[in-house]
Order: sequence, then structure tokens, then C-alpha cells
Amino acid sequence: MKISPMDIQQQQFKGKMIGGLDPDEVDAFLQAVASEMEGLIRENNELKERLNRHTATMSELQARESQLRETMLAAQKITEEMKANSQKEAQLLLSEAELKGERIVADAEKKVIELSNQIQDLKRDKVRFEAGFKHLLDTYYKMLSVTDE
Repeated sequence: MKISPMDIQQQQFKGKMIGGLDPDEVDAFLQAVASEMEGLIRENNELKERLNRHTATMSELQARESQLRETMLAAQKITEEMKANSQKEAQLLLSEAELKGERIVADAEKKVIELSNQIQDLKRDKVRFEAGFKHLLDTYYKMLSVTDE
């Protein structure tokens, strides 16, 4: 059974018995209790309002926290993807550089072989030229020797 401040204020007691309570004191006490109860009800309602506001604020903050967590997870995922892509790109660049280096070395080795062959050809040509020139000189020398005799 709920008792309101109004119920307390309107409460009536039956007549005074011998040695009973003073009706004025009872009324004054009931007024004080009703007033105190009214204050407590008002305070209780204010506390309920504050609780509702705090609950709403807490719900809003929890929603924000959830959004922040989702955002952080998404950012972390993007960061990891970017890192993986960077590593793949770096590996690709490294592979391309290695292939290019291998091609350059192969071309250089090929050029060394070509130059070596050219040097060998030139040495053979020099030997042939020297032999031919020596033969020519010998021929002229013999011709000069024959004419001197």
C-alpha cells in the first residue's frame, strides 16, 4: 500500500482517550512527515531523471566506443593491407632489379666474348700481315740480291 504525503496530511484519528495523544502534536508530526516525504519523493524523482540522463549518456558513449573500435579495426586492417602491398611491391621491384642486373651481366659477358673474339681475329690478322709483309720483304730482298749479283 503506497502512502502519499496527501494521505498523511489528511489522516484523521479517532477521539482522545484518557491519557491519549495530543491531536495538535499528532497533526504537527504528520505535517512534518508529509513534508519530509514530499521532499524525498521530489529528490527520488530528480535522481531517477539524472539516472535516465546518465543511462542515455552512457548508451551514447558505448555506441561511440563501438564506432571507434570498428574504425580502429578498419584502420588496422587497412594498415596491414598497405604494409602487405608495400612488401609485395618491394619484392617485385627487387625481382625486377635482379633480372635487370642479370641481363646486364649477361650482356657484358657476351660483349667480353665478342671483344675477345675480335682480339683473336686481330691477332691472327697481325700474324698473317706480318707473315705476308715478311714474305714481301724477303721477295724484294731476293730481287735486290739477284740484281746486285
